Amino acid sequence: MSTTLPSVTTQQVLEVLRRIQDPDLHQDIVSLGFITKNEVADGHVRVTINLTTPACPVKEQMKAEAERLLRALPGVRSVSVEMTAVARQSSEPARELAKGARHIIAVSSGKGGVGKSTVAVNLAAALAQTGASVGLLDCDVYGPDIPMMLGLSGPPLQQDRKLLPKERHGIKSMSIGYLLEEEKPVVWRGPMVHKLIEQFLGDVVWGDLDYLVVDMPPGTGDAQLSLAQLVPLTGAVLVTTPQAVSTFDVGKAIAMYKQVNVDILGLVENMAGFVVAGRVEGAAAGQKIRFDSGGMEQSATIGADGRFETVMELFGAGGADRLCAKHGFPLLGRVPLNPIVRVGGDGGQPATLSHPNSVVAQVFREIAGRVAQRAAIKAHKSLPILM
Repeated sequence: MSTTLPSVTTQQVLEVLRRIQDPDLHQDIVSLGFITKNEVADGHVRVTINLTTPACPVKEQMKAEAERLLRALPGVRSVSVEMTAVARQSSEPARELAKGARHIIAVSSGKGGVGKSTVAVNLAAALAQTGASVGLLDCDVYGPDIPMMLGLSGPPLQQDRKLLPKERHGIKSMSIGYLLEEEKPVVWRGPMVHKLIEQFLGDVVWGDLDYLVVDMPPGTGDAQLSLAQLVPLTGAVLVTTPQAVSTFDVGKAIAMYKQVNVDILGLVENMAGFVVAGRVEGAAAGQKIRFDSGGMEQSATIGADGRFETVMELFGAGGADRLCAKHGFPLLGRVPLNPIVRVGGDGGQPATLSHPNSVVAQVFREIAGRVAQRAAIKAHKSLPILM
């Protein structure tokens, strides 16, 4: 004797999906409008959940929860949940420059030598790995390192009197480094820098981008002010090392961005310790090995086979935490010193891509996820509330 399964409805599908909350926006995914497809036929349920960012760190957990809830509905024979994502733009006034970029994010620092360009390139690469469409604009006019870090050179192509960005690793990029002969310096005053940034935003065929990452020169000068004046920024990511001289200068950058009404998305602490590992021949397990580090002593315990491992705080520790606590924005991540970062930067292969299983790559992916989350939260808050 056959039994007839109860028929499931699209309304029942929506009701169970209301139990899933977006952890950042603190609302259920149905109220947020994330369900873009809801089809039911003979007990077969097909749902599409469209997130606010391809870099959502809980995407897989959300998919698994949706599948579990839908399979538990009486009458369901099969479940198909597709996860898509489109970065949503805030309701800021429409801009004329870089129209297709949903989020423009400046990567900046208070001083040079902290690895700002390294962070910008690996942030762009990590965002691109999630499936996001990403552009990388090199506004460091006096020290354009992006071409080398992406392994690109030579002038860009043109289309209808506009420049086509050069593309590699899934990243569209533009830099004055593509337009100059190697080793030719840029000796420009502020108005020329402003005009170049304006042209790179308006005369480059960027197309539709989820994120346009902008690598800024160090300091708080013409380029930073020009970018903030030319386009509304989603926010700035500030890069520092743990040492006091770096965090002191980042404090000035924070004040500058506040003055021009640019949100700080968070801080990245670069060069956050160096892992020292090795083996002491003939040493017994449990013995100590001691290191002198800037007048301070660090130690490591020797384990089996004489091996040891410790983190040397070459540039101090805690500087980024103190800045974040003082100003009330998050620490996006700590990037340890690792030779693969230098090798990747010199060879045009960002460490995030060349060593995807490394600790450094994992840290950059986490930073990218947090940046995307912060951008999504800001866009959601600025959207009009429909009653």
